[in-house]
Amino acid sequence: MFWTGVALTSAGVGQHVWMFVDSASMGFHMAMGGMSEVMWAAMAAIVVGVVISGFAVVRPPGAGPAATAATGGKSRASRHGLIAVLSFALMVDQMKPATLAFIQPGMRTEFHLSAAEVSWLPTVALSGTVLGSLLGGRAADRIGRRATILIASLLFLGTTVCGAMPTFSGVLVMCALMGTAAGGMLPVVYALMTESLPPGRRAGIMVLQAGLTTTGGYMAAAGLAAVLVPLSGWRVLWFAQLPLVLILIGLNRWIPESAAFTAQQAQPGRVPAATLFKRPQTVKTLVVSGYALAWGLVYWGFITFLPSQLEASGGKGMSAATLLFISSLLSVPTCVVAAWLYMRWSAKGTMVVYAALTVAALLTLAVVGMDGSRPVLLTAVMLLFAGTAGVIALIGPYTAEVYPVAIRGTAGGWAAAVGKSGGAFGPPLIALVLSAPGGMRTAAVLVALPTAVAGAAVALRGSDPRATAQHDDDATLDAELDDLVRGEAVPAAEKAGPTTPATPAPDKEGTAP
Repeated sequence: MFWTGVALTSAGVGQHVWMFVDSASMGFHMAMGGMSEVMWAAMAAIVVGVVISGFAVVRPPGAGPAATAATGGKSRASRHGLIAVLSFALMVDQMKPATLAFIQPGMRTEFHLSAAEVSWLPTVALSGTVLGSLLGGRAADRIGRRATILIASLLFLGTTVCGAMPTFSGVLVMCALMGTAAGGMLPVVYALMTESLPPGRRAGIMVLQAGLTTTGGYMAAAGLAAVLVPLSGWRVLWFAQLPLVLILIGLNRWIPESAAFTAQQAQPGRVPAATLFKRPQTVKTLVVSGYALAWGLVYWGFITFLPSQLEASGGKGMSAATLLFISSLLSVPTCVVAAWLYMRWSAKGTMVVYAALTVAALLTLAVVGMDGSRPVLLTAVMLLFAGTAGVIALIGPYTAEVYPVAIRGTAGGWAAAVGKSGGAFGPPLIALVLSAPGGMRTAAVLVALPTAVAGAAVALRGSDPRATAQHDDDATLDAELDDLVRGEAVPAAEKAGPTTPATPAPDKEGTAP
């Protein structure tokens, strides 16, 4: 049933690919060509195929291949395979929003759009990622981590037809759906990684994974754009990702369901999403939300305007391409250091350090301005990218580790949605500030303040998963889950002892499933 749906979806996408190839005589311009009956039929095939495959992967608790897979995946080789597949999934996921930057020039030319009109593309796509993060995170706690990842992959497959849309409104609709899929996968992957890897190692692996797949996704999108756009235009960038999505779907057998989620499904009752904002989760949620929101304001608000402001500063400026290159380049050593500190030192401490680094860079820019000393300016910009790269690498794994199984996906989705919401109101806010006295200096101070507050909140009230892991194990987590399901407020630590209900025995690496 699953592969029947995939085949039907692929057939519909293939028809759109053929229409794109057929437009070569027109310079691959398909604008205002209209939706033919064949195109509508292909779209219907895609919708039906996604629904069939999606229904196939959503199984009742304890039934079907997903539940069977949950009992496996405990060997070292299977864990390595899971890390590789989920890293590949995250890279494909990150390529989607990264591609937006490279399709806008060609799209603007083909559809004759103004700068204001084309700005709707990232706004709609990022709004889709916010919605997708909320829906995907909640779905992970209801239908399973594996099922949610596969459904997001199916949506990736179906929405590659964005490259054949003959109208700008059609592109916006497809990009919104694509953003929903991209937002839905990110928090689920971290939840599954947390529940599948040894506690002593998963922190460093997830932080590295978060940072390097973000960099890899951008570099892959940039590489495809450099090679393919001059040959076939902007539309080909969506279709070029089709083989990667098919490979990801083909690798689904190496994505087992989380054993912790399977065990949780056997518990009576459901944990509502509102649990995030009730004791004992309230403080965690406020701290995580503040940290994610601060990053969103800096990245989607301040950094969005940084290239144009630097270029406008004259001879001391720097091109947008150079800035993006520095951002990607710095992500690699930044994430390596963040992973080492997070794993060997302190999760809380590492998050505070990178928040402080971001604040220091912003305040330096506020002091020197865009026309200040070139060495100081470049150093501040490099530190800003290093700090924000570390923050985004840390927030997802941290969120997944500090919440219990029953609401881990929901919490990850909430944190991702809050961070991406900066793309909705960050740019208008910074644009308004830039028109006021002080310009970029004032904007730097404005976004430095919530970042400083967020870092202080982590230092004072944040949970430290490393400290918890030293004396808590999965028995404690199961006890906390039981309390949440029954609506009790008794701390899990008081329950985890000789009287705690039996949990699966640790494997050879010392990790309970």
